[in-house]
Amino acid sequence: MADGTARSLTVDAGVDRLAEVRAFVRAAARALGASDDSVVDLVQAVDEAATNVIVHGYAGQPGAIDVTTERHGRYVVVTLSDECPPFDPTAVPEPDLSRLERWRPGGKGIHLIRAATDRLRYRPRGTRGNVLTMIRTLTAREGEEA
Repeated sequence: MADGTARSLTVDAGVDRLAEVRAFVRAAARALGASDDSVVDLVQAVDEAATNVIVHGYAGQPGAIDVTTERHGRYVVVTLSDECPPFDPTAVPEPDLSRLERWRPGGKGIHLIRAATDRLRYRPRGTRGNVLTMIRTLTAREGEEA
């Protein structure tokens, strides 16, 4: 159950709108009481997810990304919705981190999203589109500075 005021932003799917998305998530997470660590993680996760939607999902075609933030208990919940072809990032296997020297640029976004969040959920948005929900604790996680 949501216990914070939900905020929403809709932007055209373009890399030129990513700064606006980051600023929105940063301000919304802070307003919901997120720690600095949580804010940084959420901004990173949303930036990666939105970039994937723009570059791979819409692939240069016009479209929009809806971003919603809200608080659920001790968590900030950020949801990205699009109208791209279905793609479930939660089904992508974890990369082999023992072979980082062989990684080429790109291809690490989903791994970074997972690392920056506590939970990641996906559901298709009807017959066309995706809903990705990223959940992060309000406070620093164990091992992080407060």
